[in-house]
Amino acid sequence: MNEEVDMLLANPYLETLAYFSVAVVALIVFLAIFELVTRYKDWEEIKSGNISVAMSAGGKIFGICNIFRFAILNNDSVLDSLIWAGFGFILLLAAYFIFEFLTPYFKIDEQIQQDNKAVGLLSMMISVSISYVVGASVT
Repeated sequence: MNEEVDMLLANPYLETLAYFSVAVVALIVFLAIFELVTRYKDWEEIKSGNISVAMSAGGKIFGICNIFRFAILNNDSVLDSLIWAGFGFILLLAAYFIFEFLTPYFKIDEQIQQDNKAVGLLSMMISVSISYVVGASVT
């Protein structure tokens, strides 16, 4: 079975399709996990025009995809890439909680839900920045 899979993945188009498919499914799962830990509903807020939530969600999407980028570049198999991207996602999630913890003056989720664009932008930049740090360490 492994030989057949290896033979299929030797085709660059099928290999790209495999990485793409796994990354999209993982992105959906990871975003659903983020949705569970925030106090607001991302897609409802975005639908109602909340720019701060859109920036924060966009940063999360970029961060997750950027970690996948590094995982794909540094690993030889789809499974290894998924494992490293999953580990990177856990670190990205931890950064979210650390960000919330290190700002005792206000609640990040509440400020983003209230469309505080400064907090939304900062949240986006943290996700993007952390994804580069995590990505650089993916092996």
